[in-house]
Amino acid sequence: MRAIPLTVTALAAALLLTACDDGGGGKNGKSGSACEIGGVSVQIGSASVAPAAGDTGEVPVSITNQSTPCTLDHFAAAALSTGGGEVALPVQEGAKAQKLKLAKGDSATFTITYVRGGAGGKAGLAAKSVKIALPGTKTTRSFPWSYGPVATKGPGGTPDASVSAFQQVGD
Repeated sequence: MRAIPLTVTALAAALLLTACDDGGGGKNGKSGSACEIGGVSVQIGSASVAPAAGDTGEVPVSITNQSTPCTLDHFAAAALSTGGGEVALPVQEGAKAQKLKLAKGDSATFTITYVRGGAGGKAGLAAKSVKIALPGTKTTRSFPWSYGPVATKGPGGTPDASVSAFQQVGD
């Protein structure tokens, strides 16, 4: 009598496992793969530049899928380069990552928000470029940073800047 319930349980488990195929949306399917620079275009848009020390500026970054469907899952990585090193930017406080699926031609955006520092390196990071990487990939793309020095905070000189969550553009 005990053999029948055990057999039924094993059969049910086997059926559940065979129902988990890789039908396009899984790890090997294109619709679930991470968006990569090269398959998507990355551009920096018109910024709302912080005009003076202590003012806040915003730099929009647009991503448009140029190839097969892909996914943006988590946050973009951004780092400011001074020529002598790089400083990674944290995620905006309170931001919540969302998983966005981009079909060919679909777009998403995120924003780098920063506080402008003082001129001449006073309480500021003299950034020369910003390097962008998409989540789940290692490929990066650099853009010139033409928005002035970035203020720093705390004893470690952390840049007063952050990266927002992705937002779907359009429908």
